[in-house]
Amino acid sequence: MGEQYVWDLRDLDASQGALAGGKGANLGELARIEGVHVPRGFCVTTGAYRRTVLERTPGVGALIEELTALAGPERAREPGHPEAVRELSARLRRAVEAAVLPGELVEAVTEAVGRLGPDTPWAVRSSATAEDLPTASFAGQQDSYLNVVGVPAVLRDVRRCWASLFTERAVAYRLRGGIDERAVRMAVVVQEMVVPDAAGVLFTADPVSGNRRVSTVDAGFGLAEALVSGAVTPDVLRVRDGRVVERTVAVKRQALRARSGGGTEAVPVPAERQERPVLSDRQAVRLAALGRRIEERFGRPQDIEWCLVGEDGFRVVQSRPITTLFPVPVRKDAEGNTDGTRVYLSVGHQQMMTDAMRPLGLSVWQLTAMAPMHEAGSRLFVDATRQLAAGERRTAFLDLVGRGDPLVRDALETLLERPDVVLPAAPDAPAAPPGRRRASDALATDPAIVTELVARSRASVAALRRDIGARRGSELFDFLAGAFEEHKRVLADPLSMRAVMAGMEATWWLSDQLRAWLGEENAVDTLTLSAPGNVTSEMGLALLDVADAIRPYPEVVAYLEGVGDAPDAAFLDGLAALGGGPAARRALDGYLELYGARCVGEIDLTRPRWSERPGTLVPLILDHVRNFGPGAAAQRFEDGLRRAREKERDVLARLRDLPDGERKAEETAAAIERVRTFIGYREYPKYGIVRRYAVYREALLAEAALLVERGVLDAVEDAYQLTFEEFREAVRSGTVDRGLIAERAEAFRAHRALTPPRVLTSDGEAVSGAYRRADVPDGALTGLPVSAGTVEGRARVLLDLTRARDLAPGDILVTAFTDPSWSPLFVGVAGLVTEVGGLMTHGAVIAREYGLPAVVGVDGATRRIRDGQRVRVHGTAGYVELLP
Repeated sequence: MGEQYVWDLRDLDASQGALAGGKGANLGELARIEGVHVPRGFCVTTGAYRRTVLERTPGVGALIEELTALAGPERAREPGHPEAVRELSARLRRAVEAAVLPGELVEAVTEAVGRLGPDTPWAVRSSATAEDLPTASFAGQQDSYLNVVGVPAVLRDVRRCWASLFTERAVAYRLRGGIDERAVRMAVVVQEMVVPDAAGVLFTADPVSGNRRVSTVDAGFGLAEALVSGAVTPDVLRVRDGRVVERTVAVKRQALRARSGGGTEAVPVPAERQERPVLSDRQAVRLAALGRRIEERFGRPQDIEWCLVGEDGFRVVQSRPITTLFPVPVRKDAEGNTDGTRVYLSVGHQQMMTDAMRPLGLSVWQLTAMAPMHEAGSRLFVDATRQLAAGERRTAFLDLVGRGDPLVRDALETLLERPDVVLPAAPDAPAAPPGRRRASDALATDPAIVTELVARSRASVAALRRDIGARRGSELFDFLAGAFEEHKRVLADPLSMRAVMAGMEATWWLSDQLRAWLGEENAVDTLTLSAPGNVTSEMGLALLDVADAIRPYPEVVAYLEGVGDAPDAAFLDGLAALGGGPAARRALDGYLELYGARCVGEIDLTRPRWSERPGTLVPLILDHVRNFGPGAAAQRFEDGLRRAREKERDVLARLRDLPDGERKAEETAAAIERVRTFIGYREYPKYGIVRRYAVYREALLAEAALLVERGVLDAVEDAYQLTFEEFREAVRSGTVDRGLIAERAEAFRAHRALTPPRVLTSDGEAVSGAYRRADVPDGALTGLPVSAGTVEGRARVLLDLTRARDLAPGDILVTAFTDPSWSPLFVGVAGLVTEVGGLMTHGAVIAREYGLPAVVGVDGATRRIRDGQRVRVHGTAGYVELLP
């Protein structure tokens, strides 16, 4: 018996996506849900596509191979890439539409159509294997045909659906999503055409805010295609907890109807109905309840296309996951199950690294963090509900958060003002006694404290490296579990925490008092220039010293110019035979000894370190060779120190001229000394964390390599898809769930495309803050001022440090975020704009150290500013002007 090319929808279920495509499999599953009515129909399987198009249509396979070769971000940046995609897509469509259908397929479709009679109208819809998936909906990427009558027309539109797999928009969507063209197959769903009174789309979660408790209904008269395509404006209703909480009634001037004899046509809506609601409250609530039943069956929020025939005859013609929602934090503890709304803050925004992380990186960060953290969307969040639930605690917490990132504070205040947000009850923290001193006030302003803390950190890392030794297998994991506890003890060192807070509190005091006494908004930015002991700013200047060691040797410079993107450490061996090569190698080795544990996204254990891929630094070194002269590092530090001292003298002199000026000047001088003593140390605990992480990573990679040798893993990187405990068990048992690894790799790919919110609720609502300022010029991009000054220059929009090349003096860096690994780039630019950041985050601190005008927290900066565009950065006022 040959392959079955046509299946009744009732014989399919959600597990058969490979056979019926995403839409067909989902419709089969929908038909099995009690109370859900799905129009009758059948599915032309992916096997029919394979045999007709891939096996029997000449030239298709070769064209798909050519299209596959165009995938990837590197190819997408090449000149002529869009044109090549357009041409190949058009050739594929023409070939598929001309395909000759096998006789047995024609017979099967003829029989299926005949079951409902030759004059039955049908809806013919694409159903690709890469469509309606949990991680990619592909909504609107392939074609559908309505009111199709007769076998010849159905067969024609089956071919047209196959061909729509290669529309330019569908191909571009797959290329962006990293989906292999060779693996995609197309089925076609053929359903009895429903001629509805009304139709629309139901989202079982709010597609804008993400709130899982709110269903959103879009409704219009006639067929839903007019609404889905944007041809008409629908009524919009929001349903929460069994009642309509919001309704917008649109003026509906036309509707799409089935045309006699086949096809569709737009018809005018009678004037008396144009402003009439499409659905009553009762119908909307019933539809939302139907959606909840479907959501429960599929296990995730759904985007559902519905039709209404008569008063209560709801039909469901499609259901697919809403793939744009940010996931809800995963909680395994009892506190996460309490009544009320829980509020989570993004760890990535605090750490200036908002990229998705793999399970091993997430779990190690959780195991070494001082506070419980919860995963969502391959990112981590902390639960701030307790801090927000009571008056005194809430006020102090909002003040602290607001100093760091005003957008977070505004988002929280906006959320807390809403009557529908009820936090779980929590006891209030006792109010601080009047006049109580801050914890750091008793700490002497003594540089020896910082010296002692740095020595402690170095000793701790040295002990870790010594004690981990050559441990392998379960012994290694037992050791690491203990090392993680020591890691937390080091982080929680009371003296270290007091030193960090001393620098921050002195910064805040200076900002507040100098604003009040002198009207100075950003004096502290200049006062902290070239503060001693800042390991991150020293790292940036040290790369200038490396450039000094390389600049005198043209042969070394030429060799480095020939190095490819981010090569591993093997290229360093080639320096030995070059004139000046040994000196260059010593300089690079010395730099990597101090800073080789760092990398972009360094809080993620799975990211390769600079010591593994030192070629990452080569473009920066070459830019420094071209753009700076010898001794630039020392000169920049001395210039910053001179400016800081000049500013200190100026501020103190002006204060002395004020009433009670001697006291004010004395207090300010003490605060300046305190901030310069401690502010540099703020960067050191992170440096210690990253150095410990490099030791953990080296040991775990060696263990993963052993699992590859034993055939347990296919590749070392597969270990990244396991949590620490799962990795430990794989080593113990010698087995691993390969399906789980593949599933997590796919989830990670999908999560990378999501933008994590600063604030997220347990209902899944992503809450955005606003600056609420009226002093920003029209068209300017608003952000948070973190480093004073104004600079105009060419914007260099960079999302990847390895793409940082050919920077010119005066360029302005525009990027999503800057963790400490970006600091070497700061010495070569004139200003900074980021999408993420706060007053005391790493990028802001280093920008002030280097005297770079900087604005952070600029929403969508990397989209709204073009690479090469001229911009003016107002680091004092906190906005960016886009210049002609």
